Amino acid sequence: MSTGPSAHGRRTTERKGDLRERAILDTCEALLEDKGFDAVTVGDIARGAGITRGALYFYFGSKQEVLTALVARTVGHLWERSRATMEAEEPRQAVTVAMRRTVELWNEHGPVLRTAIDLSLTVPEIGALWDRTADLFIAAITSVLERAGVRSGPAPDQAPAMARALCWMIERSFYHASQDSRATLEETSATCEHIWLTSAGLTG
Repeated sequence: MSTGPSAHGRRTTERKGDLRERAILDTCEALLEDKGFDAVTVGDIARGAGITRGALYFYFGSKQEVLTALVARTVGHLWERSRATMEAEEPRQAVTVAMRRTVELWNEHGPVLRTAIDLSLTVPEIGALWDRTADLFIAAITSVLERAGVRSGPAPDQAPAMARALCWMIERSFYHASQDSRATLEETSATCEHIWLTSAGLTG
């Protein structure tokens, strides 16, 4: 018996499944901006994605699982866009690139990022994703500080501890600024960039 048609059918189903999953996540993101996570229902997401509730449950077991997948997709973009922080040879340029790309992502996905922060302490899966993302950025900031001449070590005035403080300062500052306006986000980014450059001794 030929296996060609069934193999082709599986490939078609996989492609269709990818499209449906993307539609579910895109719909969830749009609804987060319109009404917030608490007000969103599984029915809302299914209708927006053009599928039934039963079809949605084929991909995700709950609204929370949809959000977790959406956060995973978004923080993946965040890290990919900011990878230059680790790779740039010149520390000042690394800081500028990292902050610019962080602004871009908060402008595009602010509701998702704010929801992730809000739920990171109560939803273990989202908390783990957010902590992992923070660890990547702390490592990147540490690298920039060390390349700028800040010593590495466990002391409060050395690169790892300073990087951790800078990471969480940027997160909280962007969280609040993104609820105001794009102009406020740009101003906040400039302030965070100045503090980072000052910490690295790069403002002179």
